[in-house]
Order: sequence, then structure tokens, then C-alpha cells
Amino acid sequence: MAEELTNVNANPEGEGATSRHFIEREIDKDLKEGVYDHVCTRFPPEPNGFLHIGHAKSILLNYGMAKEYNGKFNMRFDDTNPTKEKSEFMDAIIEDVKWLGADYEDRLFYASDYFDQMYEDAVKLIKKGKAYVSELTADEMREYRGTLTEPGKNDPNRDRSVEENLRLFEEMKSGKIEDGAMTLRAKIDMASPNINMRDPIIYRVAHMSHARCGDKWCIYPMYDFAHPIEDAIEGITHSLCTLEFEDHRPLYDWVKTECEYQNPPRQIEFAKMYLNNVVTGKRYIKRLVEDGIVDGWDDPRLVTIASLRRRGFTPESIKMFVDMCGISKAQATAEYAMLEYCIREDLKLKAKRMLAILDPVKLVIDNYPEGEIEYLEIENNKEVPEMGTRKIPFGKELYIEREDFMEEPPKKYFRLFPGNEVRLMNAYFVTCNSFVKDENGVVTEIHCTYDPETKGGDSPDGRKVKGTIHWVEASEAFRAEVRLYENIIDEEKGVYNEDGSLNLNPNSIKVIKDAVLEPELKNAQPYDKFQFVRNGFFSVDSKDSQPGAPIFNRIVSLKSSFVLPKK
Repeated sequence: MAEELTNVNANPEGEGATSRHFIEREIDKDLKEGVYDHVCTRFPPEPNGFLHIGHAKSILLNYGMAKEYNGKFNMRFDDTNPTKEKSEFMDAIIEDVKWLGADYEDRLFYASDYFDQMYEDAVKLIKKGKAYVSELTADEMREYRGTLTEPGKNDPNRDRSVEENLRLFEEMKSGKIEDGAMTLRAKIDMASPNINMRDPIIYRVAHMSHARCGDKWCIYPMYDFAHPIEDAIEGITHSLCTLEFEDHRPLYDWVKTECEYQNPPRQIEFAKMYLNNVVTGKRYIKRLVEDGIVDGWDDPRLVTIASLRRRGFTPESIKMFVDMCGISKAQATAEYAMLEYCIREDLKLKAKRMLAILDPVKLVIDNYPEGEIEYLEIENNKEVPEMGTRKIPFGKELYIEREDFMEEPPKKYFRLFPGNEVRLMNAYFVTCNSFVKDENGVVTEIHCTYDPETKGGDSPDGRKVKGTIHWVEASEAFRAEVRLYENIIDEEKGVYNEDGSLNLNPNSIKVIKDAVLEPELKNAQPYDKFQFVRNGFFSVDSKDSQPGAPIFNRIVSLKSSFVLPKK
């Protein structure tokens, strides 16, 4: 039975102690039994792409455990594969981790910091008769490895002498061996039911320049060999990994034991966080970027952490989402609607409620004084009075949403139509008298009269109106680009086609070039967030905005399909 997490940073004593998840209970046990006297965790990404929403769970869990137990949290790049790693990815990962609030202080490390020690450990294994140089090709290696139901066969070079293995390994290190011609394998058990223990490769030859080490090395350690050594050197106590590493744990333990590390780390696995109908695979994102379908790894339609940040999600909303998903051993899939619920919950009491018209049509108040502008007071957020008020201009010509007017309305349509009276939000009652169409039959102008006695939105004679619409005054408004996003995946068809290609949604982005916004929004800065009344929550794009010309990304609409589960 999977144990779920109600709070990734639950208090170890007192309130919350009864809902502690299985990792907390394992750490409690280790500390109580004296296995460790402190806690040190780490987040060890490979810098071969941007992090995505699933990585946020690992970051927040590892950091949360260190913080909960007054321990330390390390950041470490697993830069053991120079063929795929880029400094661009390292910079992005560092920004993501810091943005999520995972403070690694001055403990930023690299696997390459330990290449000398890893080489010495490999030599130690050879001398102990626990490693040997193999000359099998990749295809032969697969053939000798066996299957899930059949044991593997011993490598023809498995019983080489220690001296010959040391000589050949030195030749590998000194550049005398071509790529793919030799590997160093751990000598464990070719009949093991766990394929990971069938003499895995621990070093391969790769004549490539390394971003940090240059040309010092032409042999590089494999992840399963490097990772436990990195953890041991740094004094990690609990190596928290996702569930696919569970079958690798015996090899993790074998390496730290045979390399004779004292107070070795303990690996504990938890279930990944899966999100429905999103793209997280690095090779798929890379293809979308290279094909120009998205404008980078941080395109707001993706779920990389950089994409979510650019779209307007907050660290607090990501933490809430991770918390709601929980920590367990059972694989589960979350709905994107739950992530949207979290950002709505976070912003509804933080964001100012602003006036913005996305599909504008002009409204003219025929009996309003020509050339006059008055300034009306409006609350910044009705649910949070302490956020104060602001002044907005009001005049003879306004813009309203095109959907707020109908020439021939259906029943129960309470907005503007000929002869109907509605409330202009925080302003006056107006009655529609006429409208103008162009040669294509499109309404271009709506004419109304207003009741000056209804200032503020109430009538002194007590009459009521059923419809309230928002508006923006025309002369002081500014035009802005607004981007409306949908899932980049066609949700009805699923993520992948039978051939492995992506089912892309052709309507994943709608760009509005001439939205009409109230004047205060012209000075909005990158990452500023607002609620556009009736249209959703929006954030200023950090990549394409210019001073005085912000571009707004819709983070999420106001309507939610997510229902909070009953406790």
C-alpha cells in the first residue's frame, strides 16, 4: 500500500507527524538507530536539457528533507557524458533550482570534480579482481548479456590477469584505444536475475573534449558507477531517486561497498510525477525546438520549469502541486487541471484585478459630455481590501468585449443588446440605443446613453440590472499583444501517434495583436502578474516584452474543470 504525502515539509514532531510519508519514516529510523547523525541530500541533474515539472518534485523533496532535519542540500551536475552536455543547460538548471527556493548555499558540485577519485576507485576494483577490460563490441555485449529469463554468458576476457587489466586500462586512459574498442566492466555475476548486475560497464572510451576538464580525459565513467562515488565523497546520507533506479540499487550498494567507502549513503526510491497530455521527453522537446514549432526550451506551451516560469506560474503554485500529488512508491498520473488549480489558488489573493479587452468593439455614450474624462476609483482586489484602490479613466468612448453585445440575443442573455440596460463595472448604467455595422455585417460601434445618477454602479431609485460588463476607456488605453495558450498536445488523440511522433494541437497558441488595456498596465514589468477581469490570470512575458510594450501571456483561464478531492 502506497503511503501518500500531505506535506513535503511536514513537522517531524507535533502537528503533521501522523501524516509522515515513507521517506520521512525511513530517515527517522536511520537517525534513531544511529546509522547517521545528520541528513544530507542532493539534486544531481545531467545537463543535457532543461528540467521539467517532474524534476520539481525531486528538487523540492530533496531540499525539503534537508531543511526539515536541519541538514544540508547539495546541487551537483552529473557531467559524465560530454557528448550531450551544454553550459546553456547548466545555467538554466541553476536558475530553475534557485527559483524554486532550493538553497544549496555554496555547495555546487560537478561529477567531473571527482574524475581522479573515480579512476583510482576503478584501479582499486581491478586490483581486487572485481573489474576487467572487455573487448566485446556493443552488439556482442548485448548478446552475451542474456535476457530477463536467460542468464548471461561470461565475457571471453573475464579472467584476464590483474596485471593485464591494469595495463589495458592504462592504455585506455592514455588515448591508445579507439572509441568502442574496449570498456572496463565490473566483475559481479553474469547469472544474476538482476540484469544490472551482469558485469555492467563502468568506464568507456570517448575521445571528446569535456566542458570543464578539456582533453585531460578520454575515458569517462558510467552513471551507475559514478553516482554512488559522488554521493559518498560528498557525505550524502540519503540518495533520493525516482523509482526506475530501484533495480539499480544493488549495483549502487555494490560500488560503495567494493570501493570501501565509510558511512556510505543510502538510496531510497519514490514514484515519479507524471502529468497527463504533456511533453517531457528531452528528445521530443529538442525536436520541437529545432523544427521551430516552439520558440525554445522555455516556450510557455511546454512544462519545463523555465516554460512554467515564463508563462507566469509561481514557485508557490509548483510547491502546492507537488504537495497535492504526494510522495509514494505507487506510480500515478496527475491532471494538468490540478496544476492550473494551484496557480489560481496562489494568485487569486495576490494579483490585482485589471481591465483588459481582448476582442474589442467600440461603445459610444451619446449623452456623455464631449471631451470630458473623469477618474473612477476601483478596488485592486475585492477579496483583499488591504491591496487598496486605483483610479481609472472614464469617458465618452469606451471598448467592451465583442461577446458582451448581441444584436438578437438568446434567452437568459443579460449583457448588452438593443433596448437593454446593463451596468458598466464600477461606473454607470447604460442602455443600448443603436449600433453600426460595416459592409461585411460586422458590428463596429455600439451607441448607448448613460444615467449620471448611477455613478459607482447603483441606482438611487433602486432599479436593478442583471448584467455587468467590463470596459476600458478609449483615449488613454494602450494596445498590447496578448497570447492565449492551449495544450501543445491534441488531448483527444493523446500524446503520441503509432509511429512515435507527437499529436500536436494546431491551435496551441492564439496571438491577439490589438488587445485594449487600461493605462496602468503599460508599465508592467517581466513576470508581473494580474487578473484580467473575466479573462483569466496573465503574466508579462520575460523574453519578448520591451520597455513600455509588455506582452502578456495567459497563465490560466478563470474557469476550472478540476474538483478538489474530498478529504
